[in-house]
Amino acid sequence: IEEEYIAMSKYARYHEVVNESGESMLSLDYVVGQAYSGYTGFIVARPLLYDLLLKQIPAHKIHFGTRVQSIKDEGDKVEIQSTVGEIYRGDILVGADGAYSTVRQSLYARLDNEGRLPKEDLADLPFRSTCLVGQTEPLNLEQYPQLKDPKCPFFSTLSSDKPYSWALFPTAQNTIAWMVLFHHPYSSKTAEEKRASDGENAEWGPNAAHAMIEKTRDFPISFGDGKRTLGDLYDQTPIELISKVMLEEKIFETWSSGRVVLLGDACHKLNPAGGQGAITAMHDAIALANLLYALPTDTAPTTSEIEQAFSEYRAERYPAAVEAFNGSQMLAKFMEKGIGGKIAFFLAKHIPTFLWNIFVKDMVSHRPQLGCLDAVPERGSVPAAVEKSSVKARETFERRRQAASAVM
Repeated sequence: IEEEYIAMSKYARYHEVVNESGESMLSLDYVVGQAYSGYTGFIVARPLLYDLLLKQIPAHKIHFGTRVQSIKDEGDKVEIQSTVGEIYRGDILVGADGAYSTVRQSLYARLDNEGRLPKEDLADLPFRSTCLVGQTEPLNLEQYPQLKDPKCPFFSTLSSDKPYSWALFPTAQNTIAWMVLFHHPYSSKTAEEKRASDGENAEWGPNAAHAMIEKTRDFPISFGDGKRTLGDLYDQTPIELISKVMLEEKIFETWSSGRVVLLGDACHKLNPAGGQGAITAMHDAIALANLLYALPTDTAPTTSEIEQAFSEYRAERYPAAVEAFNGSQMLAKFMEKGIGGKIAFFLAKHIPTFLWNIFVKDMVSHRPQLGCLDAVPERGSVPAAVEKSSVKARETFERRRQAASAVM
């Protein structure tokens, strides 16, 4: 899918941080990351990426319009019942269902009843930010001439007197993906209030977005003729492409039990400032897929073999999730108000080149591959970090290929 993906994407190298007057406060160039990894960064419209991925999967393997209601681990199988009464049984269940994961809640309720859930996992998820996101329809290039520039940076705006920041990401389709963050301290809500708010924010839907839209409509943007505001983008964004959610931050200790395992936001929810949430989840998926691929195929995997694979998965991915979590927290710091935010921004603005290069090098060194496919060539100056799951799957792949050749 590489060629099709690149065709629908926009080259992403530059990041400009500006104030509300549009004056540059910080310029970031990610070309060093491209030199280290050998691959170019791109921005792609989320709906187009979804459609591209969906095309790779037979339609009958995806079920829409239903939710998981209950889970039952039967030892040799795991069973789920949907909200419409359907029952599905399988060897494993992967809970990749987000920060408000039904799979995690069901798993944790069982472990808690059995006295096997760490107290850290019972604590509420703290949050710093409320996020409003959306994507416009194609915009008039005469009104937004910056979109003509293939090297146009993506912009983050920091307000000097408001608890908000906002970011704009131009795409190859002459649209702008936008994100508005309301920054606040960690919540002091009671558990009851928190559960109620979980229910309200369980969907990235438009219902709760209206009030935040009205509060931020007049905020200026660094696109257009110098007179444009977020309101102009809101008016060009279909309502079904606007969402609001509280962005909670936490890394859970328990990632699996029996034949149930968690992935992505369901087990580690990161601050969006680092842009690491989606890619960390993708790396989870690669590691888990590699370990499942390496399971024996002569007989159905036993529960102990599956539990061992899940244990190896967490051992590999937990430190990486912590690293991404801490990096995202650091990058979020300079968006905060007060002296802490000012100090963090000063340090970011004056970071020596060699330290910036080290930061980027660490970030791009995690380039795991699926061992069951032909290897993607190494192109950059920095070798990819060795991932045990990738090595294990690659060895299995080569062994099975040689066995198949011997039979032929």
